[in-house]
Amino acid sequence: MEQNIFVYNTLTRTKEAFKPLNPPHVGMYVCGPTVYSDAHMGNCRTYISFDLIFRYLNHVGYKVRYVRNITDAGHLEGDADEGDDKIAKKAKLEKLEPMEIVQRYTVGFHDVMKLLNTLPPSIEPTATGHVIEQIELVKEILNRGYAYEVNGSVYFDVEKYNATQDYGVLNGRNLEDLLNNTRNLGGQDEKRGKLDFALWIKAKPEHLMKWPSPWGVGFPGWHLECSAMSNKYLGHQFDIHGGGIDLVPTHHTNEIAQNVASCGHNPATYWIHTNMLTVNGQKMSKSLGNSFLPHELFSGDNKILSKGYSPMTVRFFMLQAHYRSTLDFGNDAMEASEKGFKRLMNAFSLLDGLKASATTEVEIAPLRQRCYDAMNDDFNSPVLIAELFEATRIINSVHDGKLKIDADNLQQLKDMMQVFIVDVLGLQNEVAANDDLPKVMDMIVNLRGEAKKNSDYATSDKIRDGLQKIGFQLKDSKDGTTWNKM
Repeated sequence: MEQNIFVYNTLTRTKEAFKPLNPPHVGMYVCGPTVYSDAHMGNCRTYISFDLIFRYLNHVGYKVRYVRNITDAGHLEGDADEGDDKIAKKAKLEKLEPMEIVQRYTVGFHDVMKLLNTLPPSIEPTATGHVIEQIELVKEILNRGYAYEVNGSVYFDVEKYNATQDYGVLNGRNLEDLLNNTRNLGGQDEKRGKLDFALWIKAKPEHLMKWPSPWGVGFPGWHLECSAMSNKYLGHQFDIHGGGIDLVPTHHTNEIAQNVASCGHNPATYWIHTNMLTVNGQKMSKSLGNSFLPHELFSGDNKILSKGYSPMTVRFFMLQAHYRSTLDFGNDAMEASEKGFKRLMNAFSLLDGLKASATTEVEIAPLRQRCYDAMNDDFNSPVLIAELFEATRIINSVHDGKLKIDADNLQQLKDMMQVFIVDVLGLQNEVAANDDLPKVMDMIVNLRGEAKKNSDYATSDKIRDGLQKIGFQLKDSKDGTTWNKM
């Protein structure tokens, strides 16, 4: 199903027509988590956004190879070339092996991603599993003259690279501005320039995670792993490279430099970035005391929100904002999303019970096309959701007997809702997921029906009102009684 998709490209700062290098195949690389702590909400937003993109591209017929790495070595504190390895530091604190830390938080990350119903990537490589490839990449950059070795460490020569290339092509900054705004870092006496970054770092004797190399025992720099793994699994050039907007200034800028220096190509045609999270208008951060982890959001065990919200409500909330816009957490926003999600899924659950008429008062094809138009416009999930609420209005009107729909349009409506709610947005009906609940509710509805039949209206009303108090609504019509979760 061919679609004219337009994507906002950070590299050019414009929306561009999506033209894969080798259609119908699409290569997509997304920077994954550093597994030294629990996944945070910013991680969740990024991976839900790219899950949406992955799902939609697959839906319209592309064969997507989605690579998302696990950083389990080489990521130092402060995202720079100084301090301890984040994983090794946690291992020392807890008196564990680094790989125990890696295993614990990788499993935890996967558990959260499953709760949020994100599809697993096609390949999930690790930094420690690709040290050989990273060493080979350092050799290539050295051979091409864009790096230098000092006392067992290898650094990328940014100023030499910038003499023939634009180092700031992604972040839009020129070298002079970058130099003026760069603080002196540890190991600066070894570096030729303030912006030079480590490709390979000599390990101190006490360093836990280290490997032999042509330059001595050490470990790879953080930026190197993504270049090495994207090259291996997607080639020197592929279609989409993604991550959070915080990766643009340094990590992704350095990735481009490494790739151009080693093979002459910017690795990706389209660079896609998700925006940051805020809480009641303030940037979410540990230092401000306004951050919380996914399990704290689900359980309500946090100081910011008044109650917990289900994983599907959280997913829906995140998809109600465009991935490039700031997403603000707050009680009012979360409660509105919870109500909206339930309204959408309640309508979805009514579809199978709708009866077609001989004539129709509504045409579904234009609505369906508007759903595709929204997704084709840089994966605009909030506009898509607005269109699905129009479908919800139609479903409720047909159910209440206020609107007629023929069999053909009813089937189109069912297909459209299945595609965009389940396949593209990745939303699940949490009530329907409980296999026993529908049986229990049907039994209660039947008991109430018998009470009404016997003119026992007091019992009938008691059942209806009792269910309403615990969040279940009954609707009586000429075709019988239906129920939904409010």
